[in-house]
Amino acid sequence: MTRMRIKHTIRLPADLSVRLADYAARKKVSQALIVETALASFLSPDGPERLEAALARRLDRMTRQLERMERRVTIANESLAVFVRFWLTSTPPLPDAALAAAQSKGRERYDGFIEAVGRRLARGKTLDDEVRLDVGLGEQGQDAPDPKDNLVT
Repeated sequence: MTRMRIKHTIRLPADLSVRLADYAARKKVSQALIVETALASFLSPDGPERLEAALARRLDRMTRQLERMERRVTIANESLAVFVRFWLTSTPPLPDAALAAAQSKGRERYDGFIEAVGRRLARGKTLDDEVRLDVGLGEQGQDAPDPKDNLVT
């Protein structure tokens, strides 16, 4: 059965007309088909429900991503707090005679630390990846940690 078609003449803003023409060319379909499909979707009685469902899925995904991020930040904060507490309680103060040498060595070690962090970030490796590898959750064949990233000199 052939559907009867009725011709309509509409005027579009220039920028929207250009976007329609570009989209039609990229998808290799007629502009009329795009307008017809868009109107059918817009006028569909279940259109708002589909949009709401799509938005709900997107919000759920974003919520899960934020929860993972919050968990990682909490772990990082706790790790830093444990390290600082351990370091402060186990490191005795230095005598004045050794202070200058210790500060010099500290600056040297800090520079090495910054270089190691830069190398890891440039490779895209993260502590999360390394921990997963250590506990056997990493992908098969993943590289072992780079010995150059050992921060203690």
